Amino acid sequence: MSTLGKKTVDDIQVKGKHVLVRVDFNVPLKDGVITNDNRIVAALPTIKKLIADGGKVILCSHLGKPKNGPEAKFSLAPVAVRLSELLGQPVVFADDDNVVGEKAKAAVAAMKDGDVVLLQNTRFRKEETKNIPAFSEELASLAEVYVNDAFGSAHRAHCSTAGVTDYIKDTAVGYLMGKEIEYLGNAVNDPVRPFVAILGGAKVADKLTVIENLLSKVDTLIIGGGMAYTFLAAKGYETGTSLVDSEKIDYCKNMMKLAEEKGVNLLLPVDTAVLPAFPDPIDAPVELVESDADKIPADKMGLDIGPKTMQLFADAVKSAKTVVWNGPMGVFENPVLAAGTKAVAKALAETDATTVIGGGDSAAAVMQLGFADKMTHISTGGGASLEYLEGKELPGIACIANS
Repeated sequence: MSTLGKKTVDDIQVKGKHVLVRVDFNVPLKDGVITNDNRIVAALPTIKKLIADGGKVILCSHLGKPKNGPEAKFSLAPVAVRLSELLGQPVVFADDDNVVGEKAKAAVAAMKDGDVVLLQNTRFRKEETKNIPAFSEELASLAEVYVNDAFGSAHRAHCSTAGVTDYIKDTAVGYLMGKEIEYLGNAVNDPVRPFVAILGGAKVADKLTVIENLLSKVDTLIIGGGMAYTFLAAKGYETGTSLVDSEKIDYCKNMMKLAEEKGVNLLLPVDTAVLPAFPDPIDAPVELVESDADKIPADKMGLDIGPKTMQLFADAVKSAKTVVWNGPMGVFENPVLAAGTKAVAKALAETDATTVIGGGDSAAAVMQLGFADKMTHISTGGGASLEYLEGKELPGIACIANS
């Protein structure tokens, strides 16, 4: 596997060694029950590989955002139970509020080759998010080898994602992380052309650097979702009560100029689905009116792309060889306003291009709409994939040894 020069779990010897593995077990819980175990399932190939190679596997992860230290509702206890079922072997849960406590030390000391221990939520320690060396050193004291397989947290320089590598020198990425680096990294840095990027979501501000970075790499840039209305306003169009970031209008003008200079085909909506107000609740029944994108009625807001735009965007994807998509085309949580996002997902499903979905809402939309199995790769990290698309080096990847 080409993982852009990083050591992987295939490159390391772990027999008889303690291996600290940072996984992403930040799963949704309701009343202490896991409602979606996708993230646990995604980590299984790496865990099974290390078990098969005779490693003593010590897993660590965060869950949720505990505010003031330990909170019972953010315990990883339910994860240990589910992981044990999935692996078909016991997983010892070290339930220390201070993460690296007596229970963890005793469990680690008792390990035999192929055993698995899960530590308590790393964010039960306030030092974790501040990357304070003392906690990194405590985590590192448990193991001789470190593996990072948590792409969703790779853009954070925390103790368990980066700091620990100051004390453990034998490091590698897991299979999930390797796949992310391969698909996202190669798609952006070495794409098979034509290369089309699709950006959506609500705010231009969230994607400022992404737009600029992609304009130097893509052949076509498609902009939909709430952020499109600021671009339409920058063209001097009437946008009604649509979401417009007035502070970013000049930025949008500059980006359109940059696209022209670089010969990039920048596509914006030509028609839009409008409503008098944002649906409340979000999935409330709505009746749409369609409007041309250059003259949205003054008392209406655009909440999805219209049928002509769906066709325009789908046509742009047809001839592509690489497509990266980050951000929905409208308020996809509403069945009526999901039409634009669905049309784009369908277009991607029908192309033979390499299709990379950049985490977050786009991943949720593709899964919800039933197109997940038709995509080449769906990223497990929203914020991390966005920073990757910005061209940033992620701390959780940068700290891993080169191959």
